[in-house]
Amino acid sequence: MALLEVTGLRVRYGKIEAVKGIDLTVDEGQIVALIGANGAGKTTTLRTISGLLRPAEGTVVYEGTKVHTLPAHEIVALGLAHCPEGRHVFPQLTIEENLRLGAFLRRDREVDADIEALYARFPVLGERRARPAGNLSGGEQQMLAIGRATMSRPKMLLLDEPSMGLSPLMARTIMGTVAELRDQGTTILLVEQNASAALTLADRAYVLETGHVALSGTGRELLDDESVRRIYLGEH
Repeated sequence: MALLEVTGLRVRYGKIEAVKGIDLTVDEGQIVALIGANGAGKTTTLRTISGLLRPAEGTVVYEGTKVHTLPAHEIVALGLAHCPEGRHVFPQLTIEENLRLGAFLRRDREVDADIEALYARFPVLGERRARPAGNLSGGEQQMLAIGRATMSRPKMLLLDEPSMGLSPLMARTIMGTVAELRDQGTTILLVEQNASAALTLADRAYVLETGHVALSGTGRELLDDESVRRIYLGEH
């Protein structure tokens, strides 16, 4: 069943069209990956889905609701969270304060329990919960950014370049966390520069080129595609 349907999406920055009529579908319980070169429109697509940008044309339907005209905080309230490229933690606030900001729309009494569960998942954050987030390493900040996004208890998570700038070991840790989130029931739309890692995880994937969908298929199909292997995996 489709949790997210994007149809005919066009997004412009002034006169420049960054996204040129793409269609994509994310079924509940899946990891769907978007891969492509810099400037292909991947981040713009995520920012439009989460309400940070407005489309010039097209629709974004999440769980049967048209969300492309809604403000970002209302989209979060519907169960769709966005973990942006570059992490964007609040450096002067503590780790715990960052996490509590992720739960700002919640009115239940289980926020404390969810924070403790996150500390169990990422022990290094628990050990440093009272420290400013700006003191963390890049990988630790990425853990915090993902944790903060999950504090809204989203049904679907948009993840933009979670392994960017990380050591190979930390990147594997983060991608393992992405797989765990999916296994625990969170649907994920993943933008990832490491095409091999993304396609290995993905149930389905789309290759974006200059604002349009050039290829789509299962993760395995695209891993086996000769042009994908040549252009995105660096194989000859």
